[in-house]
Amino acid sequence: MSRSRVYQWCTWFGEGPTSLNDEPKSSRPKTSTNEENTTRVDELIKRDKRMKIRQIALKLKIPKNTVHELVHDTLGYRNVSARWVPKALTEDHKLKGFEISQRLLLRCQQDNGVEIQRILV
Repeated sequence: MSRSRVYQWCTWFGEGPTSLNDEPKSSRPKTSTNEENTTRVDELIKRDKRMKIRQIALKLKIPKNTVHELVHDTLGYRNVSARWVPKALTEDHKLKGFEISQRLLLRCQQDNGVEIQRILV
């Protein structure tokens, strides 16, 4: 920090506010990031997991950056292979994955006999 900046800060704190925290601003409240839009975005993603943020924004007539915030931060989706998927697996997802793995393992064992057991052990 430059010397002149230090002098400016000393003068500024000597004359008035002593807090380093931001003062509350009298800005417009957020209107796009609300429960209704969150629900509408979630419904669109569930209907078509390949829908792009730009398409969602055009369809709902809300800004792209708001849709991006809703999709990533509020709803917790991420884009994998051009599809929206939840960031964390639920217990149901884990159980389905386990069941599918068991069926595939059983199928391999039936096709290859005992050989598959030697590979896994």
